[in-house]
Amino acid sequence: MPNREEFDRLIVLIASDRDKQAFALLYKHFAPRLKAFLLRSGLPNAVAEELAQEAMLSVWRKATYFDPQRAGAATWIFTIARNLRIDYLRRDRTTSAPDVEPEETVDDVQNGETFLIRAEREERLRIAMKSLSPEQATIVRLSFFNEKPHSEIASELGLPLGTVKSRVRLALGKLRAMLEGQL
Repeated sequence: MPNREEFDRLIVLIASDRDKQAFALLYKHFAPRLKAFLLRSGLPNAVAEELAQEAMLSVWRKATYFDPQRAGAATWIFTIARNLRIDYLRRDRTTSAPDVEPEETVDDVQNGETFLIRAEREERLRIAMKSLSPEQATIVRLSFFNEKPHSEIASELGLPLGTVKSRVRLALGKLRAMLEGQL
């Protein structure tokens, strides 16, 4: 599966050369994910399919507007889909009586946005974690993902408590520097 930089490069190729192969790769990867995202937000299957295709068509048409310095390809593409969904819901609301309370619609959009933001953050964190030494990565996983206290980590790894705290502090500093550099 291509990584973030490769997806960014594909959109740049579409923008500069109208590269159909690059678009085919993007479409193959993102179209099913967009449809699933739209289905999870409560849209019917046919509408989700239509909006996913419309979003990918917008990627083709608007590729020149993509700026990899502002957002990754996934964020940009999912934002297009989210905006199309909002437009659809607005149009649908004016043509028929809503069968969903407005608060639920807002919650659905926020859940989709939250999902998108969370996925982007998790990907950046995974990349940043790879830059840590194995010792630092192990301690960060135990401390933050397994929620173990530093004293328990020290016992489990047979290290002095000060060493554990020092590795956590150094690892967090390195992660912070890397993650702030990606914004």
